[in-house]
Amino acid sequence: MSDLLSLADVEAARAVLTGVVKTTPLEHSMPLSRALGVPAWLKCENQQRAGSYKVRGAYHRISRLSDAERARGVVAASAGNHAQGVALAAGMLGAKATVFMPQNAPLPKVTATKGYGAAIEYAGTTVDDSLRAARAFAEETGAILIHPFDHPDVIAGQGTVGLEILEQCPDVGTIITAVGGGGLISGVAVAAKALKPDVRIIGVQAAGAAAYPVSLAAGTPVTLTESATIADGIAVMRPGDLTFAHVSELVDDMVTVTDEDLSAALLMLLERHKMVVEPAGGAAVAALLTGKVQVTPPVVAILSGGNIDPMLLMRVIEHGLASAGRFLRLSVQTEDQPGELARLLTQIAEHRANIVDVLHSRHNPRLSFGEVEVQLSVETRGPDHSTALIGALRGSGYAVTLLSGTP
Repeated sequence: MSDLLSLADVEAARAVLTGVVKTTPLEHSMPLSRALGVPAWLKCENQQRAGSYKVRGAYHRISRLSDAERARGVVAASAGNHAQGVALAAGMLGAKATVFMPQNAPLPKVTATKGYGAAIEYAGTTVDDSLRAARAFAEETGAILIHPFDHPDVIAGQGTVGLEILEQCPDVGTIITAVGGGGLISGVAVAAKALKPDVRIIGVQAAGAAAYPVSLAAGTPVTLTESATIADGIAVMRPGDLTFAHVSELVDDMVTVTDEDLSAALLMLLERHKMVVEPAGGAAVAALLTGKVQVTPPVVAILSGGNIDPMLLMRVIEHGLASAGRFLRLSVQTEDQPGELARLLTQIAEHRANIVDVLHSRHNPRLSFGEVEVQLSVETRGPDHSTALIGALRGSGYAVTLLSGTP
Protein backbone atom coordinates (compact mmCIF):
# COMPACT_ATOMS: atom_id res chain seq x y z
CA MET A 1 0.00 0.00 0.00
CA SER A 2 1.41 3.40 -0.99
CA ASP A 3 0.48 5.12 2.29
CA LEU A 4 2.58 2.76 4.41
CA LEU A 5 5.84 4.02 5.87
CA SER A 6 9.18 2.70 4.65
CA LEU A 7 12.34 1.60 6.39
CA ALA A 8 13.91 4.89 5.26
CA ASP A 9 11.27 6.80 7.25
CA VAL A 10 12.16 4.91 10.43
CA GLU A 11 15.90 5.27 9.84
CA ALA A 12 15.44 9.01 9.37
CA ALA A 13 13.57 9.15 12.67
CA ARG A 14 16.41 7.33 14.36
CA ALA A 15 18.88 9.96 13.13
CA VAL A 16 16.73 12.61 14.80
CA LEU A 17 16.40 10.64 18.04
CA THR A 18 20.09 9.74 18.41
CA GLY A 19 21.31 11.25 21.66
CA VAL A 20 17.74 12.09 22.71
CA VAL A 21 16.24 8.72 23.67
CA LYS A 22 17.85 5.70 25.29
CA THR A 23 18.74 2.54 23.43
CA THR A 24 16.87 0.36 25.92
CA PRO A 25 18.28 -3.01 26.98
CA LEU A 26 17.23 -6.40 25.65
CA GLU A 27 17.14 -8.75 28.62
CA HIS A 28 16.96 -12.53 28.47
CA SER A 29 13.94 -13.98 30.31
CA MET A 30 14.60 -17.37 31.84
CA PRO A 31 11.01 -17.73 33.18
CA LEU A 32 9.52 -17.05 29.74
CA SER A 33 12.08 -19.24 28.01
CA ARG A 34 11.21 -22.13 30.29
CA ALA A 35 7.46 -21.58 29.89
CA LEU A 36 7.67 -21.39 26.10
CA GLY A 37 10.45 -23.88 25.54
CA VAL A 38 12.24 -21.37 23.28
CA PRO A 39 14.62 -18.43 23.87
CA ALA A 40 12.69 -15.36 25.00
CA TRP A 41 13.84 -11.79 25.49
CA LEU A 42 12.38 -8.61 26.96
CA LYS A 43 12.78 -5.25 25.19
CA CYS A 44 12.73 -2.90 28.17
CA GLU A 45 10.98 0.26 27.01
CA ASN A 46 9.73 0.59 30.59
CA GLN A 47 13.25 1.93 31.19
CA GLN A 48 12.95 4.58 28.47
CA ARG A 49 12.93 8.30 29.28
CA ALA A 50 9.53 9.27 30.73
CA GLY A 51 8.86 5.59 31.37
CA SER A 52 7.70 4.41 27.95
CA TYR A 53 8.43 4.30 24.22
CA LYS A 54 6.09 7.26 23.66
CA VAL A 55 8.83 9.89 23.82
CA ARG A 56 10.26 8.49 20.58
CA GLY A 57 7.25 9.37 18.46
CA ALA A 58 6.45 12.57 20.34
CA TYR A 59 9.94 14.02 19.96
CA HIS A 60 10.20 13.05 16.31
CA ARG A 61 6.82 14.62 15.53
CA ILE A 62 7.52 17.89 17.35
CA SER A 63 11.06 18.13 15.94
CA ARG A 64 9.66 18.18 12.42
CA LEU A 65 7.43 21.19 13.10
CA SER A 66 8.61 24.56 11.82
CA ASP A 67 9.73 27.23 14.27
CA ALA A 68 6.47 29.07 13.60
CA GLU A 69 4.41 25.96 14.33
CA ARG A 70 6.28 25.22 17.56
CA ALA A 71 5.69 28.82 18.62
CA ARG A 72 1.93 28.14 18.46
CA GLY A 73 2.34 25.38 21.05
CA VAL A 74 1.37 21.73 20.89
CA VAL A 75 -1.60 19.85 22.31
CA ALA A 76 -2.06 16.16 23.01
CA ALA A 77 -4.53 13.70 24.50
CA SER A 78 -3.42 10.80 26.65
CA ALA A 79 -4.11 8.66 29.69
CA GLY A 80 -0.51 9.23 30.70
CA ASN A 81 2.39 7.84 28.68
CA HIS A 82 1.93 9.91 25.52
CA ALA A 83 1.25 12.87 27.83
CA GLN A 84 4.64 12.46 29.49
CA GLY A 85 6.38 11.88 26.16
CA VAL A 86 4.88 15.04 24.64
CA ALA A 87 5.58 17.11 27.75
CA LEU A 88 9.22 16.00 27.87
CA ALA A 89 9.76 16.40 24.13
CA ALA A 90 8.06 19.80 23.98
CA GLY A 91 10.24 21.05 26.83
CA MET A 92 13.41 19.91 25.07
CA LEU A 93 12.30 21.58 21.82
CA GLY A 94 11.05 24.83 23.32
CA ALA A 95 7.32 24.41 22.67
CA LYS A 96 4.50 25.03 25.13
CA ALA A 97 2.49 21.84 25.69
CA THR A 98 -1.14 21.40 26.75
CA VAL A 99 -2.32 17.87 27.46
CA PHE A 100 -5.93 16.72 27.78
CA MET A 101 -6.31 13.70 30.05
CA PRO A 102 -9.32 11.63 31.14
CA GLN A 103 -10.72 12.63 34.52
CA ASN A 104 -9.74 9.23 35.89
CA ALA A 105 -6.14 9.35 34.61
CA PRO A 106 -3.66 7.81 37.09
CA LEU A 107 -2.40 10.47 39.47
CA PRO A 108 1.31 9.59 39.10
CA LYS A 109 1.03 10.06 35.33
CA VAL A 110 -0.71 13.41 35.80
CA THR A 111 1.93 14.54 38.30
CA ALA A 112 4.79 13.45 36.04
CA THR A 113 3.27 15.24 33.03
CA LYS A 114 3.02 18.45 35.04
CA GLY A 115 6.58 17.90 36.22
CA TYR A 116 7.78 17.89 32.62
CA GLY A 117 6.18 21.32 32.16
CA ALA A 118 2.86 20.66 30.42
CA ALA A 119 -0.45 22.32 31.28
CA ILE A 120 -3.12 19.73 32.14
CA GLU A 121 -6.78 19.85 31.15
CA TYR A 122 -9.31 17.13 31.98
CA ALA A 123 -11.89 15.90 29.48
CA GLY A 124 -14.20 12.91 29.68
CA THR A 125 -13.41 9.44 30.95
CA THR A 126 -11.58 7.89 27.97
CA VAL A 127 -8.63 8.78 25.78
CA ASP A 128 -11.07 9.22 22.91
CA ASP A 129 -13.00 11.85 24.92
CA SER A 130 -9.75 13.68 25.61
CA LEU A 131 -8.72 13.45 21.97
CA ARG A 132 -11.93 15.17 20.87
CA ALA A 133 -11.26 17.97 23.37
CA ALA A 134 -7.66 18.27 22.16
CA ARG A 135 -8.83 18.58 18.54
CA ALA A 136 -11.24 21.35 19.54
CA PHE A 137 -8.46 23.14 21.45
CA ALA A 138 -6.19 22.92 18.41
CA GLU A 139 -8.87 24.45 16.18
CA GLU A 140 -9.56 27.25 18.65
CA THR A 141 -5.98 28.19 19.50
CA GLY A 142 -3.88 27.13 16.52
CA ALA A 143 -1.86 24.70 18.65
CA ILE A 144 -0.51 21.70 16.75
CA LEU A 145 -2.14 18.39 17.65
CA ILE A 146 0.40 15.68 18.44
CA HIS A 147 -1.68 12.58 17.85
CA PRO A 148 -0.86 9.66 20.15
CA PHE A 149 -0.53 7.19 17.28
CA ASP A 150 -2.14 8.07 13.95
CA HIS A 151 0.55 10.19 12.28
CA PRO A 152 3.49 9.17 10.06
CA ASP A 153 6.09 10.99 12.19
CA VAL A 154 4.80 9.34 15.37
CA ILE A 155 4.79 5.88 13.78
CA ALA A 156 8.30 6.40 12.42
CA GLY A 157 9.56 7.41 15.85
CA GLN A 158 8.01 4.37 17.51
CA GLY A 159 9.51 2.20 14.77
CA THR A 160 13.00 2.88 16.09
CA VAL A 161 12.21 0.26 18.76
CA GLY A 162 12.13 -2.26 15.91
CA LEU A 163 15.50 -1.15 14.59
CA GLU A 164 17.04 -1.67 18.01
CA ILE A 165 15.50 -5.13 18.37
CA LEU A 166 16.93 -6.27 15.04
CA GLU A 167 20.36 -5.01 16.05
CA GLN A 168 20.22 -6.57 19.51
CA CYS A 169 18.69 -9.88 18.36
CA PRO A 170 19.37 -10.25 14.60
CA ASP A 171 17.84 -13.74 14.43
CA VAL A 172 14.58 -12.73 16.12
CA GLY A 173 11.71 -14.90 14.93
CA THR A 174 8.76 -13.21 16.68
CA ILE A 175 8.17 -9.72 18.05
CA ILE A 176 5.13 -9.33 20.28
CA THR A 177 3.84 -6.08 21.74
CA ALA A 178 0.87 -4.42 23.36
CA VAL A 179 -1.51 -2.57 21.03
CA GLY A 180 -3.74 0.39 21.80
CA GLY A 181 -4.15 2.69 18.82
CA GLY A 182 -1.44 0.83 16.93
CA GLY A 183 1.43 3.32 16.61
CA LEU A 184 4.11 1.13 18.20
CA ILE A 185 3.26 -2.10 16.40
CA SER A 186 2.93 -0.24 13.08
CA GLY A 187 6.37 1.33 13.34
CA VAL A 188 8.01 -1.84 14.63
CA ALA A 189 6.42 -3.87 11.83
CA VAL A 190 7.66 -1.46 9.16
CA ALA A 191 11.24 -1.70 10.40
CA ALA A 192 11.28 -5.39 11.27
CA LYS A 193 9.56 -6.67 8.13
CA ALA A 194 11.88 -4.61 5.93
CA LEU A 195 15.00 -6.00 7.61
CA LYS A 196 13.73 -9.55 8.20
CA PRO A 197 10.63 -10.30 6.10
CA ASP A 198 9.92 -13.65 7.74
CA VAL A 199 9.73 -12.26 11.30
CA ARG A 200 6.32 -12.72 12.93
CA ILE A 201 4.70 -9.58 14.38
CA ILE A 202 2.01 -10.22 16.99
CA GLY A 203 -0.18 -7.66 18.72
CA VAL A 204 -1.88 -7.97 22.10
CA GLN A 205 -4.94 -6.07 23.27
CA ALA A 206 -6.78 -6.04 26.57
CA ALA A 207 -9.97 -8.09 26.22
CA GLY A 208 -11.98 -5.22 27.70
CA ALA A 209 -10.74 -2.73 25.09
CA ALA A 210 -10.09 -4.81 21.99
CA ALA A 211 -10.93 -2.66 18.98
CA TYR A 212 -8.53 -4.35 16.56
CA PRO A 213 -9.99 -7.88 16.37
CA VAL A 214 -13.43 -6.58 15.43
CA SER A 215 -11.95 -3.97 13.11
CA LEU A 216 -9.78 -6.51 11.30
CA ALA A 217 -12.77 -8.79 10.93
CA ALA A 218 -14.81 -5.91 9.48
CA GLY A 219 -11.98 -4.71 7.23
CA THR A 220 -12.26 -1.16 8.55
CA PRO A 221 -11.73 0.64 11.87
CA VAL A 222 -14.62 0.00 14.27
CA THR A 223 -15.40 2.12 17.33
CA LEU A 224 -16.10 0.26 20.55
CA THR A 225 -19.11 1.31 22.60
CA GLU A 226 -17.39 0.70 25.93
CA SER A 227 -14.08 -0.34 27.45
CA ALA A 228 -13.16 -1.80 30.83
CA THR A 229 -9.59 -2.81 31.65
CA ILE A 230 -6.83 -2.09 34.12
CA ALA A 231 -4.55 -1.45 31.11
CA ASP A 232 -5.33 2.26 30.69
CA GLY A 233 -2.33 2.68 28.39
CA ILE A 234 -3.99 0.61 25.63
CA ALA A 235 -7.65 1.42 26.30
CA VAL A 236 -8.31 2.97 22.88
CA MET A 237 -11.82 2.83 21.47
CA ARG A 238 -10.94 2.97 17.76
CA PRO A 239 -7.85 2.15 15.68
CA GLY A 240 -6.34 4.98 13.70
CA ASP A 241 -6.87 4.97 9.94
CA LEU A 242 -3.15 4.98 9.20
CA THR A 243 -2.24 2.50 11.92
CA PHE A 244 -5.07 0.20 10.83
CA ALA A 245 -3.63 0.15 7.32
CA HIS A 246 -0.23 -0.86 8.69
CA VAL A 247 -1.62 -3.52 11.02
CA SER A 248 -3.80 -4.98 8.27
CA GLU A 249 -0.82 -5.26 5.93
CA LEU A 250 2.08 -6.14 8.22
CA VAL A 251 0.88 -7.76 11.46
CA ASP A 252 0.58 -11.54 11.57
CA ASP A 253 -1.74 -12.03 14.54
CA MET A 254 -3.74 -10.09 17.11
CA VAL A 255 -4.76 -11.70 20.42
CA THR A 256 -6.42 -10.54 23.64
CA VAL A 257 -5.64 -11.03 27.31
CA THR A 258 -7.77 -10.61 30.44
CA ASP A 259 -7.02 -8.40 33.41
CA GLU A 260 -6.19 -11.58 35.33
CA ASP A 261 -3.63 -12.49 32.64
CA LEU A 262 -2.12 -9.01 32.90
CA SER A 263 -1.94 -9.24 36.69
CA ALA A 264 -0.15 -12.59 36.52
CA ALA A 265 2.36 -11.20 34.03
CA LEU A 266 3.11 -8.14 36.15
CA LEU A 267 3.62 -10.31 39.20
CA MET A 268 6.07 -12.53 37.31
CA LEU A 269 7.99 -9.51 36.02
CA LEU A 270 8.15 -8.02 39.49
CA GLU A 271 9.18 -11.22 41.27
CA ARG A 272 11.47 -12.80 38.70
CA HIS A 273 12.89 -9.81 36.82
CA LYS A 274 12.61 -7.11 39.51
CA MET A 275 10.88 -4.92 36.94
CA VAL A 276 8.04 -2.50 37.58
CA VAL A 277 5.77 -2.56 34.53
CA GLU A 278 2.29 -1.11 34.04
CA PRO A 279 -0.56 -3.40 32.89
CA ALA A 280 -0.34 -2.28 29.25
CA GLY A 281 3.42 -2.67 29.37
CA GLY A 282 3.11 -6.31 30.40
CA ALA A 283 0.51 -7.32 27.81
CA ALA A 284 3.00 -9.08 25.53
CA VAL A 285 4.30 -11.19 28.40
CA ALA A 286 0.72 -11.95 29.48
CA ALA A 287 -0.11 -13.32 26.04
CA LEU A 288 2.99 -15.51 26.02
CA LEU A 289 2.24 -16.89 29.48
CA THR A 290 -1.29 -17.86 28.45
CA GLY A 291 0.01 -19.90 25.51
CA LYS A 292 -2.40 -18.15 23.15
CA VAL A 293 0.20 -17.34 20.51
CA GLN A 294 2.30 -19.42 18.17
CA VAL A 295 5.84 -18.08 18.10
CA THR A 296 8.84 -18.63 15.89
CA PRO A 297 11.94 -18.55 18.13
CA PRO A 298 13.60 -16.56 19.42
CA VAL A 299 10.81 -14.29 20.66
CA VAL A 300 11.12 -10.69 21.83
CA ALA A 301 8.36 -9.23 24.03
CA ILE A 302 8.25 -5.45 24.25
CA LEU A 303 7.67 -4.05 27.74
CA SER A 304 6.09 -0.87 26.45
CA GLY A 305 5.78 1.13 29.68
CA GLY A 306 6.49 1.20 33.40
CA ASN A 307 4.32 4.07 34.64
CA ILE A 308 2.00 2.39 37.15
CA ASP A 309 0.04 3.93 40.00
CA PRO A 310 1.34 2.39 43.26
CA MET A 311 -2.24 1.89 44.46
CA LEU A 312 -3.07 -0.01 41.28
CA LEU A 313 0.14 -1.99 41.68
CA MET A 314 -1.05 -3.19 45.08
CA ARG A 315 -4.33 -4.42 43.59
CA VAL A 316 -2.57 -5.96 40.61
CA ILE A 317 -0.23 -7.89 42.88
CA GLU A 318 -3.23 -9.26 44.81
CA HIS A 319 -4.93 -10.26 41.53
CA GLY A 320 -1.73 -11.85 40.31
CA LEU A 321 -1.29 -13.83 43.52
CA ALA A 322 -4.92 -14.94 43.33
CA SER A 323 -4.54 -16.03 39.70
CA ALA A 324 -1.46 -18.04 40.70
CA GLY A 325 -3.36 -19.76 43.53
CA ARG A 326 -1.30 -17.96 46.17
CA PHE A 327 -3.91 -15.59 47.60
CA LEU A 328 -7.36 -16.58 48.82
CA ARG A 329 -10.32 -14.71 50.24
CA LEU A 330 -12.44 -17.09 52.29
CA SER A 331 -15.74 -16.91 54.12
CA VAL A 332 -15.92 -19.41 57.00
CA GLN A 333 -19.06 -20.02 59.05
CA THR A 334 -18.52 -21.27 62.58
CA GLU A 335 -20.23 -21.42 65.97
CA ASP A 336 -20.46 -18.27 68.04
CA GLN A 337 -18.60 -19.58 71.06
CA PRO A 338 -15.61 -18.32 73.06
CA GLY A 339 -12.35 -19.59 71.62
CA GLU A 340 -13.85 -20.63 68.27
CA LEU A 341 -12.11 -17.85 66.31
CA ALA A 342 -8.79 -18.73 67.96
CA ARG A 343 -9.29 -22.39 67.02
CA LEU A 344 -9.94 -21.47 63.37
CA LEU A 345 -6.91 -19.19 63.14
CA THR A 346 -4.72 -21.75 64.85
CA GLN A 347 -5.71 -24.41 62.33
CA ILE A 348 -4.83 -22.09 59.46
CA ALA A 349 -1.48 -21.31 61.10
CA GLU A 350 -0.78 -25.03 61.56
CA HIS A 351 -1.11 -25.42 57.80
CA ARG A 352 1.58 -22.76 57.37
CA ALA A 353 -0.72 -20.26 55.61
CA ASN A 354 -0.27 -16.55 56.28
CA ILE A 355 -3.35 -14.62 57.39
CA VAL A 356 -3.40 -11.11 55.91
CA ASP A 357 -6.63 -9.80 57.44
CA VAL A 358 -9.70 -11.01 59.35
CA LEU A 359 -13.29 -9.72 59.51
CA HIS A 360 -15.54 -11.23 62.20
CA SER A 361 -19.31 -10.66 61.78
CA ARG A 362 -22.42 -11.76 63.70
CA HIS A 363 -24.89 -9.65 61.76
CA ASN A 364 -25.15 -11.24 58.34
CA PRO A 365 -28.84 -12.11 57.74
CA ARG A 366 -27.75 -15.33 56.02
CA LEU A 367 -26.40 -16.65 59.32
CA SER A 368 -28.39 -18.88 61.62
CA PHE A 369 -28.76 -17.99 65.29
CA GLY A 370 -25.54 -18.87 67.09
CA GLU A 371 -23.38 -18.67 63.95
CA VAL A 372 -20.73 -16.15 62.97
CA GLU A 373 -19.01 -15.45 59.65
CA VAL A 374 -15.27 -14.98 59.48
CA GLN A 375 -13.85 -13.51 56.27
CA LEU A 376 -10.13 -13.98 55.79
CA SER A 377 -7.45 -13.06 53.29
CA VAL A 378 -4.81 -15.78 53.26
CA GLU A 379 -1.47 -16.16 51.48
CA THR A 380 -0.45 -19.69 50.50
CA ARG A 381 2.44 -21.33 48.67
CA GLY A 382 0.38 -22.20 45.59
CA PRO A 383 -2.66 -24.10 44.28
CA ASP A 384 -1.83 -27.40 46.01
CA HIS A 385 -1.34 -25.67 49.35
CA SER A 386 -4.60 -23.71 48.88
CA THR A 387 -6.54 -26.86 48.05
CA ALA A 388 -5.10 -28.70 51.06
CA LEU A 389 -5.96 -25.79 53.39
CA ILE A 390 -9.57 -25.56 52.23
CA GLY A 391 -9.96 -29.33 52.42
CA ALA A 392 -8.61 -29.40 55.98
CA LEU A 393 -10.97 -26.64 57.11
CA ARG A 394 -13.97 -28.37 55.59
CA GLY A 395 -12.80 -31.65 57.09
CA SER A 396 -12.93 -29.98 60.50
CA GLY A 397 -16.58 -29.11 59.96
CA TYR A 398 -16.28 -25.53 58.81
CA ALA A 399 -18.55 -24.22 56.04
CA VAL A 400 -16.01 -22.61 53.71
CA THR A 401 -16.86 -20.41 50.72
CA LEU A 402 -14.14 -19.25 48.34
CA LEU A 403 -14.71 -15.53 47.66
CA SER A 404 -11.73 -15.05 45.34
CA GLY A 405 -8.62 -16.89 44.30
CA THR A 406 -7.92 -20.22 42.63
CA PRO A 407 -7.37 -23.22 44.92
